[in-house]
Amino acid sequence: MAVAPLPPVTSSPVPAPAPLSEGARIVDTFVAPSKTFTDLRRSASWWVPFLLMVVVSSAFVYTAGQKIGFRKIMENQMQAQPKAQARLENLPAAQREAQLESGAKVTEIISYVFPLITLIMWLVIAGALFGTFKLAAGADVSFNVSLAIVIYSALPLMVKSVLALASVLAGMSPDSFTFQNPVATNPGYFLNPADGVFLYSLLTGVDIFMIWTLVLTAIGFTCVSKVKRGTSLAIVFGWWAVFTVLGAALGAALS
Repeated sequence: MAVAPLPPVTSSPVPAPAPLSEGARIVDTFVAPSKTFTDLRRSASWWVPFLLMVVVSSAFVYTAGQKIGFRKIMENQMQAQPKAQARLENLPAAQREAQLESGAKVTEIISYVFPLITLIMWLVIAGALFGTFKLAAGADVSFNVSLAIVIYSALPLMVKSVLALASVLAGMSPDSFTFQNPVATNPGYFLNPADGVFLYSLLTGVDIFMIWTLVLTAIGFTCVSKVKRGTSLAIVFGWWAVFTVLGAALGAALS
């Protein structure tokens, strides 16, 4: 007796994940980063986290200016420029005072526009990562997605700014404050820049929040491409090492 053929088994399509709102993507960057970075393949928009970081940065700069003063901040930052500080001290009193007032104003302006400077740096970093993942790792990723990964991954640095803001409001010592290194989240915080600008800059780059950012960046490229997690970590940390050493060397040369 012939057996009737069984109907072919058809697999039901896997439903696509629901699109995330901008708020959900920001929250998930901290609690479920894979969801955020996977959603970037749908929309590589990055304006919301960037504007949020601008708001936090502006509040931090304003508070530091009110509580500490831009002149004091500028004088503290000059500790990482011993040659410039020596030239300033050799000036006549009137010229030295004029230089200090001018430097304080420049420090204030740069501090407020620093998010735009940071955006330019992120464009450079995104370009370097895009080229490396595309050409060296064969990743199927666009520059826009690469930039979105870099900016969303930088959200932990906003948390560092919030901690610094809280420290300023709590009455931290003005003598130890700089915008470059406002809280003790890296070994460089405990060094005197005048003792060695290169080492200070190098150790300042080994920051808890920066490492968090780097790990998120690697997760992001893994989520949007078929590159293995280990390869992503090697590429991201490799470029971080290059930028950190070059930045430290440049800072030492200009000091």
